[in-house]
Amino acid sequence: MPKRLIIIGGGAAGVFLAANIKSTLWETVVLEKATQPLLKVKISGGGRCNLTHATFTTPELIRNYPRGAKELQSVFARFQPADAIEWFESKGVELQTCDDDCVFPRSNSSQTIIDLLLSESNRNNVGVKYGSEVINIKHEAGKFTVITQNHTFQADSLAITTGSSPQMWQIIKNLGHTITPPVPSLFTMNCKDRLLRRLAGTSFPEAELSFADSKITQSGILLITHQGVSGPAVLKISSFGARKMHALNYHFDLKVNFISATFDEASEILQKHKSDNPKKSIYSSNISQVTNRFWNNLVHEAGIAEKLWADCGKSDVAQIAALLTNTTLKITGKNQHKEEFVTAGGVDLREIDFKTMESKLVPHLYLAGETLDIDALTGGFNLQACWSEAYVISRNFM
Repeated sequence: MPKRLIIIGGGAAGVFLAANIKSTLWETVVLEKATQPLLKVKISGGGRCNLTHATFTTPELIRNYPRGAKELQSVFARFQPADAIEWFESKGVELQTCDDDCVFPRSNSSQTIIDLLLSESNRNNVGVKYGSEVINIKHEAGKFTVITQNHTFQADSLAITTGSSPQMWQIIKNLGHTITPPVPSLFTMNCKDRLLRRLAGTSFPEAELSFADSKITQSGILLITHQGVSGPAVLKISSFGARKMHALNYHFDLKVNFISATFDEASEILQKHKSDNPKKSIYSSNISQVTNRFWNNLVHEAGIAEKLWADCGKSDVAQIAALLTNTTLKITGKNQHKEEFVTAGGVDLREIDFKTMESKLVPHLYLAGETLDIDALTGGFNLQACWSEAYVISRNFM
């Protein structure tokens, strides 16, 4: 008689696990709280499903994981983006890699990925029970009793892949695990600095950001919004600084270098511009790296909007260079990034054996996905962690 594996959670990790279990020695059942599976996969990448990222070396790949980078090294050694791409393509899904190395199905529809995963799970004779919210788990004599609102299930092994669910975290805690309290990750920031007034929609392609009083720095595109600042650079630094920023109630100083140049380099650029254009108005002749609207705000802030370049002294040049390369913005709050629902927090990583994804505390209990205190930047990295962790779990049931 086959043993039973119950997978709690019909998200990316849970269904990918189901799609990779082919053993006749195990009867596998997925319990899903919702009435349909893979809801987060459905909205991933704006409905296109950014299923992974074309980053194929582990050292480079783990840099995209603010939490879990060290632990994921052994996981990615067994299943990394190249393996995920091969897996999906071997099942007949055509993929495309965009200029930013994000990988999508060529259909540009997440439904392509959903249909495949469910089809493979069905091929493996994995049953899915929808509307099955788990309210308790008991572990006695090496067996699991999983209690839902309507049924009770017995299992020899258990895989929990329920994402950032407070209810499941409490159940996991009752089993003996430590839960790192969740805080938001990947968010935009509120700011009303005068330098940014009337600049909504303005972007800086090579900005450098640093979280004041810390060593956390990130670079990339910075976007000015009606509420404050956004863009890849802001999302990245919000992820790496998630806990520190939460502790400050999202009121902190954000240092910005708008042009990714040093103070001396910016001063040299400005001095040359001054030498080449002495009779021109400072207000109407900005340097090439920034937009006219931002430049106008900048020289107003410096109090030199009415001057000609010939009348611009060393202190004026220094002030402009400082504003370009070392402005401090007062952040006064956050907004969740509209396409991402990511938290930093979950099961303490020290309690997991990442060679198998098995709990070190509860034998035959496996955990994967955002249930763990692992999260990543945008670009398909969160889904890749789900695929990889689920694949590693599946190898225990061959």
